[in-house]
Amino acid sequence: MNFRQLRFYRAMEFTIHEINNRTDLLPGITLGYQIHDSCSEVPMAVKAAFQFANGMEPFFNDSDSCSKSAAAAVPAVVGDSPSTPSISITRLLGLFGIPQVSHYATCACLSDKRQFPAFFRTIPSDHHQAAALAKLVKHFGWTWIGTVRSDTDYGNYGMASFLKAAQEEGICVEYSESYYRTQPRSILERVANVIRRSTARVIVAFLHSGDMRFLLEELARQPPPPLQWIGSEAWITDPAILRFNMCAGAIGFGIPRSVIPGLREFLLDLSPAQALKSPLLTEFWESSFSCSLTGSSVGARKCNGSEDIRALQNPYTDTSQLRVTNMVYKATYAIAHAIHGVICNDTQCDKSAKFTPWQV
Repeated sequence: MNFRQLRFYRAMEFTIHEINNRTDLLPGITLGYQIHDSCSEVPMAVKAAFQFANGMEPFFNDSDSCSKSAAAAVPAVVGDSPSTPSISITRLLGLFGIPQVSHYATCACLSDKRQFPAFFRTIPSDHHQAAALAKLVKHFGWTWIGTVRSDTDYGNYGMASFLKAAQEEGICVEYSESYYRTQPRSILERVANVIRRSTARVIVAFLHSGDMRFLLEELARQPPPPLQWIGSEAWITDPAILRFNMCAGAIGFGIPRSVIPGLREFLLDLSPAQALKSPLLTEFWESSFSCSLTGSSVGARKCNGSEDIRALQNPYTDTSQLRVTNMVYKATYAIAHAIHGVICNDTQCDKSAKFTPWQV
């Protein structure tokens, strides 16, 4: 389980609870929500998108009217984190006019309003990051570099923008390699060997944090000479990546840190009984404490209530660097303000108001 992503999902829950307790935003209106785990994979993301568009009711409409089945199940969607699943989701939701606000999908391609009219985000496009990285490399006088990227929309579009900006800055690129963590290991080994044999000692890595971890682990098997890493925002502030000695001195542009009052207490206010209400939280509890809440895990001891969530030290409980989490917070608020603008005036909201997702 990705504890960091779990924190994102819980941050959306926290934000919705906060909004529902406010009297100046959607007064008298209670927001509800559905949460789906895309596993950062397109098929799961598309499945969730269909459920958002159609609902999950097991009925079949055989009448001449499509009014009931045509009604969207939700007026707006927060997510996804990666760019490629977000592209798949918005291609589908856009057909129904359902707005999608992503907190972490940075691909420059998503700025094309002709293709993605219903897509919005609270994080900047990689077009700006790529240009800034090229200027950063130029600033230090590094004119002979190598590059590696994730073989995804995020990596490919981001690196294409960087290479164009680097060329304009007079930077020479010895090699530009790509791979994705589900590809055959031989591809990862080939990329690592290219890095080991190269003469460029500066590497620009436009990689997902998972891909970066696999690359560093592979390079550690036969370490190359010291390298200067230039990182994209996906991994440059990730503690799980920066623990690698090879990353000492890595530089890049991170999402600004922020403080969300009350979030930490919300995350830690979790009991075994509450965890049992959600499959994701059940998995989190059992994985964190190596015990079984349901008694179904073979060989695992049964959780006895003595587990102390406040003693945990993992990405779920770590609120010292709320970066992407703040983007989730902003995305949720953006949707709430949009709905408020549709159904509310200065003092009250029309609880019976009918509106379409496109109005949001």
